[in-house]
Amino acid sequence: MNTPADDHRSYWIDTAPPGPLHPPLESDLTVDVAVVGGGIAGLSTAWELARAGRRVAVLEADRIAAGVTGHTTAKLSVLHTLVYARLRRTRGPEAAKLYARSQTEAVRHAAEIVDELGIDCDWEDTAAFTYARDPAATEELKAEADAAREAGLPAEYVTETGLPFPVAGAVRVTEQAQFHPRKYLLALAEDLVRQGAVIHERTRVVDLDEGRPCTLRTAGGATVRADDVVVATHYPVFDRALLFTRLSPRRELVLTAPIPAGLDPHGMFITPEQGTRSVRTAPYEDGQRLLIVTGEHFTPGTGEVEARFERLAGWATEHFGDLVFTHRWATQDNDSTDSVPLVGPLHAGAQHTYVATGFGGWGMSGGIMAGRLLAQQITGRKSAWSDLYDPRRIRTVVGEAPAFLKNQAKVARHFVGDRLASAAGGSVDDIAPGDGAVVRVGGHRCAVHRDEDGELHAVSARCTHLGCLVAFNSAERTWECPCHGSRFTPDGDIVQGPAVRPLEKRDI
Repeated sequence: MNTPADDHRSYWIDTAPPGPLHPPLESDLTVDVAVVGGGIAGLSTAWELARAGRRVAVLEADRIAAGVTGHTTAKLSVLHTLVYARLRRTRGPEAAKLYARSQTEAVRHAAEIVDELGIDCDWEDTAAFTYARDPAATEELKAEADAAREAGLPAEYVTETGLPFPVAGAVRVTEQAQFHPRKYLLALAEDLVRQGAVIHERTRVVDLDEGRPCTLRTAGGATVRADDVVVATHYPVFDRALLFTRLSPRRELVLTAPIPAGLDPHGMFITPEQGTRSVRTAPYEDGQRLLIVTGEHFTPGTGEVEARFERLAGWATEHFGDLVFTHRWATQDNDSTDSVPLVGPLHAGAQHTYVATGFGGWGMSGGIMAGRLLAQQITGRKSAWSDLYDPRRIRTVVGEAPAFLKNQAKVARHFVGDRLASAAGGSVDDIAPGDGAVVRVGGHRCAVHRDEDGELHAVSARCTHLGCLVAFNSAERTWECPCHGSRFTPDGDIVQGPAVRPLEKRDI
C-alpha cells in the first residue's frame, strides 16, 4: 500500500486547526449540566443547552472532536443503509416516519448552524446512495426505497450511479450533505465558550453518584456537581441500565487518496456487501478531490487488521486506478440491537442522568439529533420522537431478540473461549518485534507487547471494564477488548472506553 506503515492519523485531525487547549479540571466545579464526552453528541448537547441559558461544563478524557468523531467518514445523511424497511417491519410506519423526520431535521439544523456561525467546514450538498452489485439484492433495495419514500424522504430506486462500476440497483436520497467534522465542532466549541460554558480536556470521569445534584468524580480527584448529567462517551462509561447487552462494537478501516476531479462519483455511497464498502470525496488541493473509502468492518480485537487494510486498498485501486494513499485510520461504532440509537434517560429510575449511544455508524446526524433531543428533555420540553429513541424502550424486545442473542453469544465466547485458548498459549519468546500476545507468565495471563527495539511491555490481559481478555491489534499497536470495544496502548493507558481504568502493569 502506498502509505507510511505507521501513519494512522485521521485526515480530519491532520487538516483542521489544532484548536485551543482547554485545561484539565483541577478544582471542584458546580454547573447546571455536566456533559461527559466531547464528540459530536456531547458538544451538540452542550451547545443547545448553553443556548437555552444553562451553565454547562464539557468533560473530555482526551481532546475534543478527536476521538470517534475525529475518525468518522463525516456523512450528514438520513439514508442509513437499509434502516427504513426494517423499522417499518419491526416498529411500524409511524416509527419510520419519526426516524426520518428527526434525522432530516438534524441535517437541516447543522446547515443552519454553519450559516449562522459562518463555519468554514468544507460543507457540500450532495446525494446519498445505498447500492448493491448483486442482482439478488435488488428487491431489498426496492423495499428500502419504498419504505424511505413512505417515511417522507425524497427517495427513489435507481439503476445507475456515478460510481466507476455498474450496480444492480441503488436507493438514492437527495438533499444530503458532507463536511469536515472537526472544523465544524471546533467552531461549535468556540461559540460554546463564548456563551459562558467551560470545556475541560484531559479530564477523565470515573464515578457518578446520581441525586440532586448529581456528583461526578474525575481521575484527577476533582468533583463536579450538576443538576443534570449527560453521558455522551460513545459507549457509556456508566451503564446502570446494562445497555452493553444491547450494543455491539465494530471497527471499520478508512483510506484516503487524491483523485482527479473527473473521477469524482458525486455522492455518498455505501453497500453492506463485502463487509461494507463506503465511498465519498472531499475537496482537495490543486483542484483534485480526496477519495475516502471505508470498509472491512470487524469486532475490535479480532482479525488481521493489516490484511484488511490491504484488501480495502486493493478494492479502491481496482475501481479508481493507481492511487497514492495519504491517510489511513480506523473508526469505531456501536450498533444497537434494533438499529435505533439509545438517546434519553440513562435507566428506568433516572431523573437527572441521560445517555446518547448506539448510532450504528451514523453519528453525524445522530449526534446532532441527540443534542437537540436531550436539550429538550433537560429543559422540560417533549420531543415527538422521545419514545422512538428512549433507552428504556421495551416494545421492541421481540424484534431485538435475534440480534440480542447473537451479541450475547459473541460476548460469552470471549468470556469463556478466550480464557481456554490462552491457557494453552505460547510464550514471550514467540512474540515478534512490533507484535503482541496474551501469554501465561508466572501463572498469570499477561498482555505482552514487544516493541521494535525488542523491549517488552506487559500489562494485565483483563479489560478493566468487565474482565474480558484483550487481544493485540498489530496494525494500530493497541490492546482491544472484543466484548465491548475498550482499547489501550501497549503500556495499558486508555485509548477508548468504556473502560475508565488503565490495564495494570505486570513485571515479567
